[in-house]
Amino acid sequence: MDSPYSKELKVAIGAVQSAAKLSQAVISIDDKGVIEKDDLSPVTIGDFAIQALLTSTIHHAFPDDRFVGEESAADLRNNPALLDRVWNLLQSLREDEARSLCKLPESPEQMCEMIDWCGFGEPGGPQAGRVWVFDPIDGTKTFVRREAYAINVALLEGSRQVLSVVGCPTLSADASGPVTNTSVDPTGRGCIVYAVKGHGTYVRPLFASSPHEEQARRIEPHAETESSQALRPVSCYNMLDSGVDDVHHLIMKRLNIETRGCDLLAWVLRWVTLGLGLANMTVWVYKQRSRTGKIWDHAGAMLLFEEVGGCITDIDGKPIDLGVGRKMTANHGFVAAPKGLHPMVLQTVQRVLREQGKGHLLG
Repeated sequence: MDSPYSKELKVAIGAVQSAAKLSQAVISIDDKGVIEKDDLSPVTIGDFAIQALLTSTIHHAFPDDRFVGEESAADLRNNPALLDRVWNLLQSLREDEARSLCKLPESPEQMCEMIDWCGFGEPGGPQAGRVWVFDPIDGTKTFVRREAYAINVALLEGSRQVLSVVGCPTLSADASGPVTNTSVDPTGRGCIVYAVKGHGTYVRPLFASSPHEEQARRIEPHAETESSQALRPVSCYNMLDSGVDDVHHLIMKRLNIETRGCDLLAWVLRWVTLGLGLANMTVWVYKQRSRTGKIWDHAGAMLLFEEVGGCITDIDGKPIDLGVGRKMTANHGFVAAPKGLHPMVLQTVQRVLREQGKGHLLG
């Protein structure tokens, strides 16, 4: 890909490859150092180590950029044994650092500081400049079960998505749908899916055994031309309490969708399947207007679908605003579909909500 972000892309891909090695080392052991956060979601030693790695590597290459990420280092500072495990995990990448694939923090103290750059970072608005957004392991609930997860890296400029790099250690570059949480790449290579604004979406193996395998394949803009084809959904069925499952099922029925399609917990992986064409639509309605998305689950990854012609709004039809904060409070839910079909899908979502007495979920 020839783009103004060639250096950023090279650095981010190298960092994600190193991060994937850390994640695979953790996923193979029984004791992943799991702790429960305030929102009851799990976090592992892999989450902390990967966030530190991504921040250190990209800060080394772009020292003036800022960061937003899911984790903070408070639990590490309060738990010396956990801190040691995360630091020791990072040391396994000294060979990668010697090959300039990544840059490690210089001390446990700096590691915690860099994690907190992300944990207390804010994306800012249109004047925010360059901000990198990380989800070190999206799908931690499935990760701890040795199932599907993703590593998300996004670059925003003034709250606008300009670059996305997603590492998918469990998903093959040649995967065919439907994909679920238990789908595993039989080759063990996984894939990286990436995009630059205005330059398309690409996929390549995460780990390649030869230079030939490192060649990226551009994804055809399948959602640019789809106007009469069948809708193929991706969603998360019966694993999350944040969505309105009965409404989701009725929307699918009204849209004449007869199959469940891809079923994935991790939002980043849902955007990946849309970008790759393994699905072409998703709808998510939160149970309450107070529930919102979190920026690290969506920033950058949405670009993968937009670059193949997809249209993404909230359930009110408003564009997604990534500049309001760590929580995406300017929007409620998501409606994503090919450009030619999005108005029909959005109209169906809103009609079903009103018919089911849930019009209060609309703005």
